[in-house]
Amino acid sequence: MTDRQNKTVRGKNSAQIIALTLTGVGMLILGGMAILLLAKPDQVGRADDPKDYPSAVPVPVDYPAPELELTDLEGRPVALSDYAGQVVLVNNWAFWCPPCRAELPVLQEYYKDHRQQGFTLLGIEAGGEKVDVDYHVKLYKLTYPIWLDPRERSLAAFQYSGLPNSAVIDRTGKVVLKWGGPISREMLEKYVTPLLEQ
Repeated sequence: MTDRQNKTVRGKNSAQIIALTLTGVGMLILGGMAILLLAKPDQVGRADDPKDYPSAVPVPVDYPAPELELTDLEGRPVALSDYAGQVVLVNNWAFWCPPCRAELPVLQEYYKDHRQQGFTLLGIEAGGEKVDVDYHVKLYKLTYPIWLDPRERSLAAFQYSGLPNSAVIDRTGKVVLKWGGPISREMLEKYVTPLLEQ
């Protein structure tokens, strides 16, 4: 091979290396942006809007509330049985789930307006790291109890796999309603508020 041919081959190899490097850097940047969009959408300017997710309609059920013991955000043990005699809405959610995040403000407002009527809302985060759960609790200004569920026991106990999902336990300790999907304020008022007035 002549010197001229060697220089041509080296030039082509250098161009290929530069192109591959730029492609790799571009993919890393796109991957980082995707992670930000999925995990913390509000940091990049988009909040999840409840109007983007139509409300599910609850299914009436009738069975005893499951025994469920987990920990709260401070690491203290907590149990469903701690809320005997109250109307309890158990909401299974995850910080990475857009419809879950979209319903958080709706749930917070309903909780704030009805907690004096013997109503408790329990937000059970399915499998997330505490640091991510803490971030979203602060972001959405949640004041209702949040429990950590690293092994997704609540999903198994309430026989659901998709998120978000919710179940309502009445004052007698029976599960009476189940939602598979996000909940609107209208649905909460229609189905849960009458239970508070009994």
